[in-house]
Amino acid sequence: MTEDLASPPEDRRAASPQSVTRVIRLLEVLCASAAPLSLADLSRRLDTPKSSLAALLRGLAEEEFVVPADGAWRLGSGAFGLASAISEARRRLQSSDLIRDGMRRLAARASETVLLAVGDSDGDQLTYVDLVESRHAVRYAVAAGDRRPLYATAGGRALLATCSPEAVANYLKRVRPERLTANTATGLRELTSEIEAARQAGFAQTVDQAAEGVTGTAAVIRDAAGAVVGALVIAAPSARAQGRLVELARLVQDEAAAISRSLGFR
Repeated sequence: MTEDLASPPEDRRAASPQSVTRVIRLLEVLCASAAPLSLADLSRRLDTPKSSLAALLRGLAEEEFVVPADGAWRLGSGAFGLASAISEARRRLQSSDLIRDGMRRLAARASETVLLAVGDSDGDQLTYVDLVESRHAVRYAVAAGDRRPLYATAGGRALLATCSPEAVANYLKRVRPERLTANTATGLRELTSEIEAARQAGFAQTVDQAAEGVTGTAAVIRDAAGAVVGALVIAAPSARAQGRLVELARLVQDEAAAISRSLGFR
């Protein structure tokens, strides 16, 4: 026997933006739970009144998106059918297209060159595999296929920040960082601190580290399984980036998160 789904008329709001958001969150919570959830559990987890959730559950139950289960609720055949349709649509829309669309959006918002960097198999360098160039006459010039050391680039530090502290320490000892510019950080303690800061902040930012006059800002993209796909990087002339460092960090984090969501990461 499920909990009473009766709700007062004032709570039966038709398809408001808030209701749509609640439906999505409700389905996400049920999807993440290994066991059926009661109305009280759902109310607590979603911080939403029972009366509001009851009306939503009633509508979802009519379409078999949810079904009652011993006084609680679980996902129904309608939800699994929709999930299968979405998975098929995602297969038709390749991940590379979704990433490329996000890169174009970021390049338009930042007005700077945007790169996609992936770590090499040896774990010591990154390779730029795609780019959307800035429309500025003065811009950072790089080609797909160019390689850079992880320790001196924003993309590399963002990728290293997803590794364990032990893996980072082993990497820094193995590569023996070299000075590429007058400002390149090469000390073990300094680099360890910078990578840890990137881990805590959720992005990495470098100024004149791998090349003179270049500022990089990067955040990682993840797929549905949580695996790192690569690093999304804004590359800009340092003279133009000064005064925009906080803005660039926000932009790259926002777009990396948006691309990750489009790939199924939650």
